[in-house]
Amino acid sequence: MPIFNFDNIKISGMACAMPSNITKTESFKDIFSAEEVDKFMLMTGITETRRTSKYQTASDLGYVAAEKLLQHKNIDRNEIGALVFGTHSPDYRRPGSSSIVHKRLGLSIDTAVFDISLGCSAFVYGIQTVASMMNSSDIKKALLIIGDTTGKTTNPIDRASIMLIGESSVAILLEKTNDASPIISLVRSDGNGYRYLIVPGGAYRNIDASHENEICHDGIERNLHNSIMQGTSVFTFTISDIPKLMKDFWALTNTSVDDYDCYAFHQANLYILQQIAKKLKIPADKMPLTLSKYGNTSGASPIVTLCDTFGNVEGKELNTLFCAFGVGLSWGAFSAKINTSDILPIIEDDSVFEEGIIRSMKEL
Repeated sequence: MPIFNFDNIKISGMACAMPSNITKTESFKDIFSAEEVDKFMLMTGITETRRTSKYQTASDLGYVAAEKLLQHKNIDRNEIGALVFGTHSPDYRRPGSSSIVHKRLGLSIDTAVFDISLGCSAFVYGIQTVASMMNSSDIKKALLIIGDTTGKTTNPIDRASIMLIGESSVAILLEKTNDASPIISLVRSDGNGYRYLIVPGGAYRNIDASHENEICHDGIERNLHNSIMQGTSVFTFTISDIPKLMKDFWALTNTSVDDYDCYAFHQANLYILQQIAKKLKIPADKMPLTLSKYGNTSGASPIVTLCDTFGNVEGKELNTLFCAFGVGLSWGAFSAKINTSDILPIIEDDSVFEEGIIRSMKEL
């Protein structure tokens, strides 16, 4: 069982950036029926989301969050030994978005830089990856950036997903220190569910996939370049495997539901989170929710929630249990103590890295 214990590494800062553009869920009544939209809001708890502009990417938002974090913490950029970006929404097929952020932040060439191709579980896997790198090297400080702009691959008439998606990126600073409380991480995967959340076309398996819409098994029109979710399979997975993961985590760490001040979960949808909390007897006041304002922001959502909830709270230590789940299938949990003074409030930003918009081969 892949459980990891890091006793000399702490999360010493986190920031979140999102676009200012608000999409009201009620506005979809012009596309879908009022009854359908009202039912969606009741089940998911989502009344509005944020969306990027045409050329704004997850790396734009990730750069803003990381830049703000480095300035707030007064970090010497030459001290950053690793930058890892977890995303399913890269700027290009190659290079990875981490390289773009590395350039924009002005980090040293002595920085390990790469992407992780994960969505909703990217934060828990990213923490495990970066902490492992730091644990076995002389890296003292590292940045983990998580973000997606999933709305760009969602069919605009996909009533199952288009109202669900929010867009954001977050940056997390990890530091090696002798006074850290342990970070304990448990991750799992099941490749049998690779089709449950998928964009089938456009990569190297089916590079010239058709852009023509087809009627899917759920009666919704999509094409092979759209995000496709098998909702029933995903729901069954989350309400069975996630409670089991949490119970295993408590058993392995000799803790219980009462030992944690905050449960920062992936914000999938309200009904799923309510079912998980009910099964695990997690008090509602220990599981903050931000779905109503931001929707499902993929792997960034646990940090979006903390920044929204505690971004203006000073000097309070939270024994936090994080849990995320999604594409792959992949899921995991980890515990860490977070000081609210290290959590920045939500940042709104609509800037675009204009240099990165390459419209002609002549520009290369």
